[in-house]
Amino acid sequence: MTQMTFGPAFTEEGILFRLWAPLHESVSLKIEGADPRPMQAVGDGWHHYTVAGASVGTQYRFVLPDGLEIPDPASRFQPQDVRGPSEVVDLSLYRWKASDWTGRPWEEMVIYEMHIGCFTPEGTFKAAIERLDHLQALGVTALQIMPLSEFPGRYSWGYDGVLPYAPDSSYGRPEDFMALVDAAHQRGIAVFLDVVYNHFGPDGNYIPSYAPLFTDHHKTPWGNGVNYDGDGSEMIREFIIQNAIYWITEFRLDGFRFDAVHAIKDDSAEHLLHALARRVRAAAGDRHVHLIVENEENDSDLLQRDKNGEVKLFTAQWNDDVHHVLHITATGETFGYYADYAGDAGKLGRALAEGFVFQGEHMPYRGASRGSPSGHLPPTAFISFIQNHDQIGNRALGDRVLASSPADVVKAVAAIYLLAPEIPMLFMGEEWGAKEPFPFFCDFDEDLNEKVRRGRREELSRLPGFDADDLLDPTAPSTFTAAKLDWSKLASSKVLGFYRTLLDLRHRRIVPLLKGAGAGNAVYRSAGSALAVDWTLAQNRRLHLHANLGAEAVPLVSQRSDGETIFRLGGSDSGGLAPWTVIWSISEA
Repeated sequence: MTQMTFGPAFTEEGILFRLWAPLHESVSLKIEGADPRPMQAVGDGWHHYTVAGASVGTQYRFVLPDGLEIPDPASRFQPQDVRGPSEVVDLSLYRWKASDWTGRPWEEMVIYEMHIGCFTPEGTFKAAIERLDHLQALGVTALQIMPLSEFPGRYSWGYDGVLPYAPDSSYGRPEDFMALVDAAHQRGIAVFLDVVYNHFGPDGNYIPSYAPLFTDHHKTPWGNGVNYDGDGSEMIREFIIQNAIYWITEFRLDGFRFDAVHAIKDDSAEHLLHALARRVRAAAGDRHVHLIVENEENDSDLLQRDKNGEVKLFTAQWNDDVHHVLHITATGETFGYYADYAGDAGKLGRALAEGFVFQGEHMPYRGASRGSPSGHLPPTAFISFIQNHDQIGNRALGDRVLASSPADVVKAVAAIYLLAPEIPMLFMGEEWGAKEPFPFFCDFDEDLNEKVRRGRREELSRLPGFDADDLLDPTAPSTFTAAKLDWSKLASSKVLGFYRTLLDLRHRRIVPLLKGAGAGNAVYRSAGSALAVDWTLAQNRRLHLHANLGAEAVPLVSQRSDGETIFRLGGSDSGGLAPWTVIWSISEA
């Protein structure tokens, strides 16, 4: 911890407690069970106090001049939630078992998105460890864990965290999270953390009372933007960048998914995202570290490669466009933003071959253009999925509608995204056809709870079901508990074996062709529900997809290759494809 600017530090004299509070000339330190002690103002807004008798387990708060008691903004652990005292921990005491872990190359990734509180009945880090053998046998090579930063209340999606250095206490201690990461690494599974640097939660965030955290120079969907470029922004930037470095170095994480980067506003000479990527990679040294963005603007600039094809800033982006087209194919739903992706299989072809469906064209749902050219990027710059927390949770009932689709339809869309050259991501339980919903849930005080109820109706009013009288209450305990996976259903799954077969095939036949694969050379053809896509990959190999994503037989839209067929679902003859047919083959380029 001594290498970090924020939070307590172990010194020869004792534990140094530090707080950057430039809005106050004086601040006090309160060790639990003792009277407050005035801290020393050491310049540039910093306040220090060294306690010789403090040790691991010491609980403390800071006291502002008006008497307000606050947690450490860089608290490592909050045993009594966001309004309780912070606790001193020493993460260096953890003894790593997978000490030689250096990560996995990006092309090997099969990502599994999970929410710790809903992944198991217990909803803890320790309980998640017990399920890692299942994920390893499935073929998963990376966990993507939804945000963990300490949030108010008993349950949350995690996107309203307020103490970014502290794993939420409802999941266990920081050491328990380290044990989960360690256990994953022992099984060859990387661990990514979803982090939120575009806003802070509305409840329990005390930083604005002593530091210039926000600026009215930028606006976001959550209010004033985080101050990354105004007066006092240098330390705010450092607080966030060091947070990312903290997770990478102390917890040995393998990377991040950055939430809604389009809402990170910064007019500095070096944008926060650029600085963050540069410094995280430097801190990781020779380890494999992968940085993923969620970007509603579909800005391909963040995904650029150098002349050797190596990542410059960010490794990949969640590609909602693939999801939208496959979702329409499987469910027939065309409401809301789905309407812009309906019509023909060509939109899926473009997403698979080039990345984005909208590359600067006008998007009716937005009422504006969306995206930028992406066909020059390698397919591994995009992450494909048919379920994730947003696309399920943004439904009025949080239902997994895809899980209720006919089996041949589910298998067809799974066979496309799990074998395509893009990086695939599963949502927890998808592999066995879990039908548990994943609605939005949170636990604030009653005033904020009511605002959340109203806000969800207004924000998603263009989607069906949000005007219903019996709309799920996102703040009710039952909404949270309903989202917990029922592992008893695993044994009777009719699709688990299919998923395992696909992922085994991916690791054996697709992954070896991704490293060093060229960019900008994929082509697609479509007619109605028929689709053909061809990629030139590494080892002088060409990957071919022929599919019919419809309920009627259709003619081929391009000549079948003479290569080796590695997967076939459904039927075909020389003249056409049967309904819900997917054929993958490999030939020499």
